[in-house]
Order: sequence, then structure tokens, then C-alpha cells
Amino acid sequence: MFVVLMCLMLLGFITTVDAGTLNDKCLSCHAESSGHIEFADGEKLPVKVDAEGFRNSVHSGLSCNDCHREFNQKRHPERRFRSRKQYRIKLALVCRDCHSKEKLETRKIHCQLLAQEAAGAVVVCTDCHGYHSVKPVRGGMLYESERKYCMSCHGYDIYKSFNHRERISLKVNTKYLDSSVHRLLNCSDCHYGFSTDEHPKRYFIRKRDLSVALSENCKRCHFDKYAKILESIHYKMLSQGNINAPVCTDCHGYHNVVRIRRNRTLIVRRCRNCHGRIFEIYQNSVHGSALLNESNRDVPICIDCHKAHDIKNPLTLDFHELIPEICSNCHSNGKIMAKYGISTDVVKTYLSDFHGVTLGFYKKQREELYKPARPIAVCTDCHGTHDIVSTRSVEPKVLKAKLVKRCRKCHKNATENFPDAWLSHYQPSLKKAPCVYVVGLVYRIFIPVLVVGLGLQILLHVWRYAVNR
Repeated sequence: MFVVLMCLMLLGFITTVDAGTLNDKCLSCHAESSGHIEFADGEKLPVKVDAEGFRNSVHSGLSCNDCHREFNQKRHPERRFRSRKQYRIKLALVCRDCHSKEKLETRKIHCQLLAQEAAGAVVVCTDCHGYHSVKPVRGGMLYESERKYCMSCHGYDIYKSFNHRERISLKVNTKYLDSSVHRLLNCSDCHYGFSTDEHPKRYFIRKRDLSVALSENCKRCHFDKYAKILESIHYKMLSQGNINAPVCTDCHGYHNVVRIRRNRTLIVRRCRNCHGRIFEIYQNSVHGSALLNESNRDVPICIDCHKAHDIKNPLTLDFHELIPEICSNCHSNGKIMAKYGISTDVVKTYLSDFHGVTLGFYKKQREELYKPARPIAVCTDCHGTHDIVSTRSVEPKVLKAKLVKRCRKCHKNATENFPDAWLSHYQPSLKKAPCVYVVGLVYRIFIPVLVVGLGLQILLHVWRYAVNR
């Protein structure tokens, strides 16, 4: 038989081509081709092959027709498939000729997949291992890096479905990863429990349940921030069953996590995702318009008043008492206030007037005697919260009328002249409240003279008593 074959070869009836030669012939077209296979459902699959990837793959010693058996130098049949999925399933069956069930069962992740296959699921080898650029498995790591292993699936349009007819895309954009602050981390650093050996299937009723569960991964590295969150109003709402309360990933994102500490506009827009109505009011205020229209970094944003992680409930009296302290962070800063011609006396005058002194007394009593908090007028009661506007261009009559309305919130019987008893936030001077200034000046002179005279009288009385004795 051997002699017959040799004779046929010499006569040219049979030609032999080694794997390398056959592969070179195939790649002479497929390495440059821009064509594609079109399926019955309209999907298309490019036929171009990465020649360099194939030559560096674990299958580089195989010939093309070891996997594509219907094809050779003389035969290149056209085949019809209903869909790309059917095509992939058929090609994946070839893998089992070399990779037997016994070999596959030596790896834990394959055991899970084989169990799913036995239950009726379709398992396609190329979903994880790729096509022509299959890399060897060494030390539990597939491909050159863990990311490349994960991206062999998550680089494509795959979806996860939920019970409430929701679904999310599991495709990961590597551009976001490369620009993220987490770009040096491995996938399993955040998605712990997943690896080349383990890929557990988890079930969630809603898409939001998955987001809340994933946000728990952040505390492994950012436990200091997580500890603050436990004291926040957001976590309280979440623990009470409100799954729509914001979690880490709602503010910082998933794979596109960037540093937002210095991007004050971005911080405000992140808060807008939940607090849309508040944002609309804020953007028209003197603070919001300066930030959004002028990119002014001096004006306060959400986290300056409410903090970033340990956000308190702003509707409580405890938070209400902190408002003067919050406002003073900017309004007692001489460098910032000097830029805009605003006096730093606004804080001092509040603390020294009736409202500020009363608030100080109540806070001290409450700390010492555990008395409940009482509503005392603070900055926001007169100026508003998110809708603060400049009063410089407002006519005095209009301003006074608005101020009367503010006063009547607490002082229901306040007359139109009621605000005149208040010096606003001005320190008395010859230009502002001259009568008050003169009276105060007289007192500053008269009282020391009175005290000195009283002391002198006492000393003279003592001296006289001592002499007469």
C-alpha cells in the first residue's frame, strides 16, 4: 500500500502540504480579507484572521483544516447558517475532539459548565477562549493578563436579564478602564469571587439589586469612606428598604471612575441625577449661576454644605443649628470675600445679635442639660437655601417688603417697620446707623470713666476710714 501511495504521489495524483504551507495559503486571503459571512437572520461575521495572533497562539502548530475540516486547497464550500450563534455552536463542537470530557473535568470552572450543559444549556468554548488567538493556560491565568481573559467575553455585546423584564449590558469599554483611577487594578480586585476557575452565576430580582450589591465591593479598599456612609441619610434610607437611595457607584461610576474632587461642576451634576428639582433652583441662584456659567471655584457646591459621604438629614434641628457654622466657612474667609466686596462682618454681626446669641445659649443648655433643640432663626431662614440671590441690585423698598415677609414667619405680628430695629449685617458707623454708632462710642468712653471714678471713690473712702481711725 505504501508503494502504491508513493507512486501516486510521484505521478502527481496526490500532493502533500504541511500545516505551515497550508496555513500560509489560507492566511494569504484571510489575513487581508475585508469580507464577511452573512447569516439568514441578517447578522454578519468578518472572515479576517489575525495572522500574528494565530502564530502566537497555542494552536499555531495545527493546520487550518484541523478545525475547519470541510476546507482544503481544492475545496472551499459555501455553507448556510441561520444565525451567528448556530455557527459558533457548530465550530465549538470541534474542540471536543482534542479536549475530551475527562480533560475538561480537571478544571473546576469546566465542571460547572459541563453541569450546565447536562441540564440543557449550550456551552460554547470560544466564548471564553476565543478563536484563532487562543493562549495557553499557565498558573491559572488565561491570555497575557486577567483583563484580556475577561474581555474575551466582556468586550462583546452580552447582557444580563432580571425578573422584572430588565436587562443590562455587560460589555466593558476599555477606554473607560484606561482612563479610570482603577486602571492598575485587576478585574478580580473588585469582582472578587470571579477568576479563571470561578465564575459564579448570581441571581437578582431587579437591576437595582445588582447595583447595590456591587457597591459593597468598594469598602474593601475605601473602608474609611464606608464608615462615614454608615452615618449618612443615604445609608439610613437604604437600610430602611429604599433601594433607590444612592450608593457609591451612583456618584463615582463603575469602570469609568475618575477623580472628581477638583471637578466641582461634575460633582454638582452627579448630585443632579437624584436631586433634579434642587439643581434647577440652585443653577439660578447666585452660587449656582457663578459655578455653571462662570466656572467660579469659590462658590459653594453640594458637598461644601452637605458633605460627601457622611451626609446628614438637612430637615433636622441638629442640622439647622449647624448652618451658621457652614456659612461661615466661606463668609469668614477674608481672601475670598475681598474678591467680591463682601464684608466678613456678616458672621460676627449674626453671632452678636439677638438670634445668634440666643442660638448660642440654647446650644450650650442643650449640651449641658440635654434639652431638646428649638428652632432659632439662622442664615437660611432669611436668605434661603438653594435659591440664594444677590440683593445688591434690589431696591431698598422691595428688599424691606421681602424682609418683612421673612420676619413674619416667626414674628406673626411684625409691622412694616419691624426690620428697622435690625442693623442688617453692618457694623455701626457714621455712614451706617450713625446714631447707634455715636451712642456706642459714648458708652465706650463713659463706662471706663465711670468704672475708674467708682474705683477712685472706693480707694478714697478706704484711705479716709484708715486716717480717721
